[in-house]
Amino acid sequence: MPYQSLADAVLVLHFGIVVFIVVGLVFVLVGNLRGWGWVNAWWFRLAHVAAIAIVVAQAWLGRICPLTTLESWLRAQAGSPMYSGSFVQHWLTRILFYDAPPWSFTVAYTLFGLFVAAAWWCFPPRSRRR
Repeated sequence: MPYQSLADAVLVLHFGIVVFIVVGLVFVLVGNLRGWGWVNAWWFRLAHVAAIAIVVAQAWLGRICPLTTLESWLRAQAGSPMYSGSFVQHWLTRILFYDAPPWSFTVAYTLFGLFVAAAWWCFPPRSRRR
């Protein structure tokens, strides 16, 4: 079974979610200032707030992200050491993972979640029907 390739795919997915959470807030703020209606679509805003809510909840509960756990398991099944192997794995992990105390991530995720909540309040999502 191609465990190494599956682990790389999980890493790319994980990185994509991080980008969606961070860039999503930028889109909401900039998009509202520029009049981009799609940034307030319910599907987009709900997916965005749900994603950061899951991250914040995991941090407060002291849980490791299930994607990290899955990726680690796949790498173990492939018999490779953590975060050394393919090109995709090598570069994306350098961007995605940092060496800092766990509490600093909880604070950062919580603050970011509060920014998302403030954006929800300042620029509420809208349905298509007016």
